[in-house]
Amino acid sequence: MTPDDAATAATAALDATVFWTGGAILLLLMLSAFFSGSETALTASSRAKLHGLADKGDERAATALRLTEDGERLIGAILLGNNLVNILAASLATSLFTALFGESGVALATLVMTVLVLVFAEVTPKTYAITTPEAAATRVARPISLVVRVLAPVVAAVGAFVRLLLRAVGVKADPDARVLAHEEIKGAIDLHHSEGAVEKDDRDRLLAALDLRHREVSEVMAHRSVIESVDVDLPPREILAFCLASTYTRIPVWKDEPENIVGVLHAKDLLRAVQKVNETEGWEGIDHLSVAEIAMEPWFVPDTTSLDDQMRAFLQRRSHFALVVDEYGDLQGLLTLEDILEEIVGDIADEHDAQVEGMERESDGSVSADGWMTIRDLNRACDWSLPDEEANTLAGLVIHEAQAIPSAGQIFSFHGFRFEVLERKRNQITKLRVKRLEE
Repeated sequence: MTPDDAATAATAALDATVFWTGGAILLLLMLSAFFSGSETALTASSRAKLHGLADKGDERAATALRLTEDGERLIGAILLGNNLVNILAASLATSLFTALFGESGVALATLVMTVLVLVFAEVTPKTYAITTPEAAATRVARPISLVVRVLAPVVAAVGAFVRLLLRAVGVKADPDARVLAHEEIKGAIDLHHSEGAVEKDDRDRLLAALDLRHREVSEVMAHRSVIESVDVDLPPREILAFCLASTYTRIPVWKDEPENIVGVLHAKDLLRAVQKVNETEGWEGIDHLSVAEIAMEPWFVPDTTSLDDQMRAFLQRRSHFALVVDEYGDLQGLLTLEDILEEIVGDIADEHDAQVEGMERESDGSVSADGWMTIRDLNRACDWSLPDEEANTLAGLVIHEAQAIPSAGQIFSFHGFRFEVLERKRNQITKLRVKRLEE
């Protein structure tokens, strides 16, 4: 073989090497782009939307939903596949460029592969996947499902080794850990509100509904000091007059002492009984009416019951009225189904409700509010974030922070707000002015 023939053969061999190696690198870059885009699509897609598509018969969406249920296995398989193709592509590129350019080929291969991987295998596929995550997730679900099954043993071994390393340094990893669904929903609602997609009123109602399980009946009940009740031993005419003058349709009745509730008198039951007696005995027969027999048996619930459980109990018993007692059985207040609903939708007033203004906005940005106004209601009205873990009302919050019952005129600053006590009657703070402090 002549030198020219040898050179020609070497050139042909080099061209074949460049062709096949370049083709292999291109294929590996495409696989890398596939893995990168799949990771973004499956992790960024909404499980709720995928669930909806699966319910409509989309099998690819059902496959994607199953993949997202085991996040550790999914991410492990994708990362393993992505790293394998990236490392192999970089190795082939280094070998090719070294053959073409000698020792400088290593640096050149590093530069070229960095640009190619960054632009075509990372940014581009991930940008596409993030714009339409559900559509992309359904497209890649089946091939990724195959990859996950093939690489499952290796991923499981790597995962076990990683957890062992973490445990050695005092970190406990739980592969089955899940973000609480309620917390995830609350975070999504707050995020969409901050972006302007959810109105404040809608956000408040949705968050209030989710918070019912974390709040107790003691936080929203009417305290025993404001309960309208009547002595069962009073003459029936006086009881009738009391019920007609009240704004409520259900009146607790007590015997011997106001906290000894023996029944709940419904206005309709009383009026039916009065009508029946009037038809048989005339108006004078009302004096012989037995209110104790008309009253319903009282329903007592613990003050630690969650609002979510109590609402379910109301619906199950088809009752709207319950008396709240503490661990010793002492009366603490009363709760109605309307009280729970108001925690979600705000105050519900009808033509018989007494209109009480509990809050008034001042021109300087402050708010004058009654001491019994709940912190939750003030937060919802003003879009504030005063804490309500230690107290339910504004007066309770001030007393808790001051560790005393302040006098009128005293001013306090805490939690980023200024509190001024405007009125105090006996041991109760009845009026306050609240203003957010400038940051």
